[in-house]
Amino acid sequence: MPPIASAALGIAMLAAFLLAGVGITQVRKPDRAVKQRGWLMIAMAVILVANVAIWTI
Repeated sequence: MPPIASAALGIAMLAAFLLAGVGITQVRKPDRAVKQRGWLMIAMAVILVANVAIWTI
């Protein structure tokens, strides 16, 4: 795998961890709109991890 592709996958994993972390903090808040955004961030993190898993196989 070329170095630029490896770097892109690494950046995607970092983004997934950040999205999951921020999403979890927003899900804990009582506001409904903020909670929904948190769930969407967690869903995006799962999708990013799945994409990285597909590209590495």
